Amino acid sequence: MPYERTPATGPVLALSGDLLVIAPRATASAPARRASTNPYRRLLATPGARAFTAGNLLARLPMGMFSVSAVIMIAGSRGSYALAGAVTATGLAATAVVAPWTARLVDRYGQARVAVPATAIAVLGSLALLLCVHYDAPSWTLFASYAATATTPNTGGMSRARWAHLHRGDPAALHTANSFEQAVDELCFMLGPALAALLCATLFPEAGTLVGAILLMTGILVFAAQRATEPPVSPRTPAGSPLRARGMPALLAAFLATGAVFGSMEVVTIAHAGGAILALQAAGSCAAGLLYGSLRPAPDIRRRLLICLTGMAALMSLPLLAASSTPSLLALAAALLLAGAATAPTMVTGMTLVQRLTPEGQLNEGMTLAVTALLGGIAAGSATGGWLVEHTAGTTGYIAPICAAALALTITATGVRTARDR
Repeated sequence: MPYERTPATGPVLALSGDLLVIAPRATASAPARRASTNPYRRLLATPGARAFTAGNLLARLPMGMFSVSAVIMIAGSRGSYALAGAVTATGLAATAVVAPWTARLVDRYGQARVAVPATAIAVLGSLALLLCVHYDAPSWTLFASYAATATTPNTGGMSRARWAHLHRGDPAALHTANSFEQAVDELCFMLGPALAALLCATLFPEAGTLVGAILLMTGILVFAAQRATEPPVSPRTPAGSPLRARGMPALLAAFLATGAVFGSMEVVTIAHAGGAILALQAAGSCAAGLLYGSLRPAPDIRRRLLICLTGMAALMSLPLLAASSTPSLLALAAALLLAGAATAPTMVTGMTLVQRLTPEGQLNEGMTLAVTALLGGIAAGSATGGWLVEHTAGTTGYIAPICAAALALTITATGVRTARDR
């Protein structure tokens, strides 16, 4: 008759020479080390995660440094903010064109093989810009040099792709990872401009660009060296663009409108109260992103995105109310802090939906398309906000981010309705 073996619980008897040794037996019921309840601690406990995260942080910090450094460097040398703005706008336009192709190469040939040479080209472009400004080269060389920085790989997208590879099939871990990455984005865009301005003011005008280039190259080398966590390359079969995925065009249009929220809010706030106060908006977004990552992932991701966009559309009215009702900067600071709290949850949810809609093997390209749409919206929002500041009175410019948030909500609601009808 078959029987079940039960684990022995008594002592172990063993011979050691002529002696009989009695030793206690280790049992399965021994108290185990308690697992951490902190989702971020569990996330970073993933083998190899801390190493590639450290490299990614170094590489991502310069993303908030380069544009500010370029404006300070060019305007200080040539005495023209118009030229500085045109040069940075050219770099943004070049990035919008080149970045998806760089991401497609990353998906096809691997992060390490593509990211390192692409970053080297971008760093050479930054150094060329520095030398052209320092030695008073013709203005066209500034445009050409800064356009070369468009090959900078989407480090945030590559990091998200690693999390998706490591935690495939674990929605809770992916939700925490996306929230962590969004908080890192906000942190870098909060610290980067301040660091760039400090370096340019205390050392020399080119210091921000030089330090940013060094950090970028070092971070990418550290990140690419972590081969154990790198996602496998996709099969070399002809594949269409992720733009063809159902639901992706509407989602990218929503990202475009969301970028307009950020761009217009930045320009209008700088004109009204200076740039330092914008750090509060990033701080609110960073804190909200970390808190959002501790929540359970949404069973219906599209419905969650609608809720986040509704909250963002409502909270974006707070800066207008604060600026128009009182001259106090404290009231505006509090309004920006609360308005920023809607940013990270919206971006986390949107990026999660991008990951679900993007075909397998094209994740870097899909997320880079989302970032490209976001950058395009930032450029359009900046232009709109600047026009309103110059041609309208008072705080009317704060209407622009409200309208852009409402547009993003309308686009998403239409896309959700269409998806349900299908």
